[in-house]
Amino acid sequence: MATTLKIDFVSDVSCPWCAIGLSALEQALRRVADDVSAEIHFQPFELNPQMPPGGQDITEHLTQKYGSSPEQQAQAREAIRQRGADLGFTFRKAGRDRIYNTFDAHRLLHWAGLPETRPAGLQPALKKALLEAYFTHGESPESPAVLQRVAAEVGLDAARAGEILAGIEFADEVRERQRYYSDAGIHAVPAVIINERHLISGGQPVEVFEQALRQIAAGKA
Repeated sequence: MATTLKIDFVSDVSCPWCAIGLSALEQALRRVADDVSAEIHFQPFELNPQMPPGGQDITEHLTQKYGSSPEQQAQAREAIRQRGADLGFTFRKAGRDRIYNTFDAHRLLHWAGLPETRPAGLQPALKKALLEAYFTHGESPESPAVLQRVAAEVGLDAARAGEILAGIEFADEVRERQRYYSDAGIHAVPAVIINERHLISGGQPVEVFEQALRQIAAGKA
């Protein structure tokens, strides 16, 4: 009988390494499916909580934040694109145009993860669809129209999603979750927390996730 693990995946929908980490984790879970099952809960983290409406040019943003040159950014973008391709996730070859505020996306993800939300169990589908909307299709995760459409595409109630986006529902809950993980020492993502005890940081290879899942399920970690 498979051992069920609780996995809290702390991440942002504007984080390329979060897309890589999630793809690798899902592959690892398929490899261990005979022995391990998982309940994945997506938890909010904002890379740029102060980002104003409309976002910022990505080259300008990365230069200001990390001091990197356009040439260095292009090299990093290609490395990320290749890592994604190896895992079955498509990053646009041209990369991102802008970086955006993602708070509303996290509000929708919180709603999708509530037990009373119908259809249930669509939070992972929404998370992956939001990552694809931004990184694969170059759409804005700040746009209410994009967010509502993506929610509907994965099977969530479009009208309810629109109501949430038009107001401030779940804002307090998202901020509370963000504070919780910040206070717990999570300051970079992705952060994969298994059974509320074991932390795996970063977009690790499939093999790293697989080994950790097997060891934790067997009680050896």
